[in-house]
Amino acid sequence: MNKSLKNFMGLVVGAARDLSPIVGVIAFFQLIVLQAPFPNLENTIVGLIFVVLGLALFIQGLEMGLFPIGEAMADALARKGSLPALLGFAFCLGFGTTIAEPALIAVAAEAASVASIGGVIVDSDQSRDSYATGLRLTVALSVGVALVLGVFRILKGWPIQYLIIGGYILVVVITLFAPPEIIGIAYDSGGVTTSTITVPLVTALGVGLAGVIRGRNPMIDGFGLIAFASLTPMIFVMVYGMVY
Repeated sequence: MNKSLKNFMGLVVGAARDLSPIVGVIAFFQLIVLQAPFPNLENTIVGLIFVVLGLALFIQGLEMGLFPIGEAMADALARKGSLPALLGFAFCLGFGTTIAEPALIAVAAEAASVASIGGVIVDSDQSRDSYATGLRLTVALSVGVALVLGVFRILKGWPIQYLIIGGYILVVVITLFAPPEIIGIAYDSGGVTTSTITVPLVTALGVGLAGVIRGRNPMIDGFGLIAFASLTPMIFVMVYGMVY
């Protein structure tokens, strides 16, 4: 118990240290550049404390739960020797974690709101909900496909750099034909997929899988799934904007 508490306090100190640069930047611009006091200083301090504790708890949860279970499932599926089961798990993991991403939900809702104001879609709650849901499903589908491709790459031992370069060339080509109003959303979609829920499980999947396959190096082959998860949403969302 004492050891667990000591480890947690270490995480709290580490979280505070990691947050200190952004806190320093905000304080500098608020007090020196704007020369204004913090509004609701008490609430700000309490909020920072909550953020530090939340970040520490999140990291503790990753170490205790998400990373071990992701690696264990990848290990079990790889040892089972069923390629369809492994690829199906990869797709479902990518789809399920992405559709639940809070960042994606927020960006999709904001994109729908801006699209309705700009006349891209009908200005109604139904149209906004439909657009946001379609955007979320498109991004989730793209991440599922990305993990299938990434897992297949690990199994085959393909160099990741050629796939990533080819993917970004495709992004550039599709950008030339995509509607201007969807391009920014598509590019941002590649970032919101690599957030709090997706990254831990996807990383654990790649490292765990590379660790049990003979001839694969977890350092070389285990990482890179996040890169695929950032790349494919840009392609899929631009295509979504072209056909919506």
